[in-house]
Amino acid sequence: MAHSTQVQDVCAQIAVALSASSAVHYAGNESFKKLSEHWASSSNQVPACVVQPHTAEDVGKILKIIGKSRTPFAVMGGGHATSPFLSSTEGVHISTSAFTSIEYNEVTKTVKFGAGLKWEELYAALEQYGVSVPGGRMPGIGVGGFILGGGYSLHTNQVGLSFDSVVAFELVKPTGEVVEVTNESDPELFFALKGGGNNFGIVTKFTMKAFPQGQIWGGIITYADPTVFDAVNTATAKFSAESTDPKAVLLAYTTFAQGTPLLQAQVFYDGPEPPAGLFDEFLNISSVANTVATQSFTAMINAITISRDLAGVRAHSLGVPVPAAAYSLKFMTVLTEQLLSVGPELSDKSLIFLAFVSEPFLPTILSHNAHDTAYPFTRDAPYTPFGIFLAWGDPSQDTAMKGVIEKISEDLEKKLVEEGFKDVPTSPLYTNYALWDAPLERIYGTNLPKLQDIKGRVDPEDVMGLAGGFKVSPKAIVRDEL
Repeated sequence: MAHSTQVQDVCAQIAVALSASSAVHYAGNESFKKLSEHWASSSNQVPACVVQPHTAEDVGKILKIIGKSRTPFAVMGGGHATSPFLSSTEGVHISTSAFTSIEYNEVTKTVKFGAGLKWEELYAALEQYGVSVPGGRMPGIGVGGFILGGGYSLHTNQVGLSFDSVVAFELVKPTGEVVEVTNESDPELFFALKGGGNNFGIVTKFTMKAFPQGQIWGGIITYADPTVFDAVNTATAKFSAESTDPKAVLLAYTTFAQGTPLLQAQVFYDGPEPPAGLFDEFLNISSVANTVATQSFTAMINAITISRDLAGVRAHSLGVPVPAAAYSLKFMTVLTEQLLSVGPELSDKSLIFLAFVSEPFLPTILSHNAHDTAYPFTRDAPYTPFGIFLAWGDPSQDTAMKGVIEKISEDLEKKLVEEGFKDVPTSPLYTNYALWDAPLERIYGTNLPKLQDIKGRVDPEDVMGLAGGFKVSPKAIVRDEL
């Protein structure tokens, strides 16, 4: 792909400005591909160059050059975004992959870590201290985008969303200035970074409160016999309605993989053994695979293979805000019926994997933060981040698959409204599950005017508007669909 002389000149300017430790990579260089490729191939674009800064100061130099030249750019950490245009570009691609430092403070019980890490790397490093932080639930997820978008973890019932545990952000402002943002130093910007994505600069480090982490009990149970699906759905609804233990978490997967319907239960208890009877219904149903064991948290995460197995597919994810009280047997049955209807229809369109991820967190998940946050724009009612995931192989099906996942989402929202959950169509969309063209009123809602005011103060030239993402600036870039 040919890139304009202007963008190529900007790449050259950046190369001259950077310190010796940082680098600029071009097509044909192995690092170029490694640092710009996303987990989902449908999220890739071919940039003019890839920049890998090693210091926050170098990030500042890059932003100043980009801002002056008005060059499109992207910021990518783990590269697990399943929406195109969010962390990809045909301009300057900035990789945060070199920011991998980890510093645990045993006195303050906090950990400061780089934005280029993946969660399994951070978990493994913290294990020696007997602590952890709330983060991704499978290998391969980058810390940066996950935290800035909110971050629902297996510890959400206990400590809230991932960014609820953040006490400081090291932020490179669009002006090039490097600052530490805390609730004390800049409460408005601290609020904005908790769900505001990349609108306000580039975060290079996070400081989070850590919590004690010992052995856990958990794993994934897989059910392949359709005659037990009703029992699995009944167990899911029962757990959602009755469980009040914040250490207990269930993720229920309704999936169609390579022509085969499967139900899976990811069970988790933050302790070496759950209370008697808590997950018995799931354990007693006939299954084809069961990885549940008492083990380290890191071991459980690393044993989840789905992310590695599907690397390189074309994919979309889309969330439906499901109220905590909505995971009834009727709703779970609707999911199975949807799966058995849609899955076979897509099999001749290169479908690889279709999944509905039910996440019946406790209604208290939004009560762990004393401060307001950009996401969700209302905490009056707890919505869980129910996810729809679709993976396929043929690029010619991109537009059709986007229509499919949107139709599934619309149908499920209508079902929830029929069940009495009238506010679902106007409730906050979880940004990490949203498509790139989601309406801002569903992303930021009533927080949008405040975020735009903060944006005007921190980024008056709208430098970050040159990057992808959900833009709060009135000058937001309008992007074409795939």
